Amino acid sequence: MASKDKSRFSNSINIKNRRAGYEYELIDRYVAGMQLMGTEIKSIREGKATLADAYCYFKKEELWVKQMHISPYAQGTHYNHDQTRERKLLLNKQELKKLLAKTEEKGMSIIPTRLFINERGFAKLEIALAKGKKLHDKRDSIKERDVKRDLQRMKF
Repeated sequence: MASKDKSRFSNSINIKNRRAGYEYELIDRYVAGMQLMGTEIKSIREGKATLADAYCYFKKEELWVKQMHISPYAQGTHYNHDQTRERKLLLNKQELKKLLAKTEEKGMSIIPTRLFINERGFAKLEIALAKGKKLHDKRDSIKERDVKRDLQRMKF
C-alpha cells in the first residue's frame, strides 16, 4: 500500500501560470513560502492546483494570494480545505517593504507565476512584480515567439 501512496504524491511539482508572461511584463521575481492548511499540501503534491486567476495584494502590511485554486483532497474528510481561500505569503520584512513601495506605483501589481515544492518538501510560490501590457505589446510578444519558433525549425 505504501508503494501506491508514493506514486500518487510527487516532490517534483512545477505548476506555472502561462498567461502571466503574456498579460504582464515581469520585472522582478521573488520566492515566497505559503501558510497552508492540512490537506492543501497533499493536493499540491498531486498536482491539483491552478494559478490562472490568482493575484496578490497587501492587507495590514502582509502579502496574501487570492483566487489560487487548490482542489480538495480526495481522501480528505470533513476537515478538507476551502478551494479558493486567501493564503498568506511568507517573505522577509525588507522584501515586503520593497514590494509595497513598488505596488503603490501606477500600473504595478504582484502576480503568482509558479508553484513548486523545494528540496526540503515545502510548497513555494514564485511571485513577480509585473506591469500590465498594452495590446501592441502583446502583439510584439506573439511576433517574437513566432520568430523564435521558426528559427528553431530551421536549425533542425
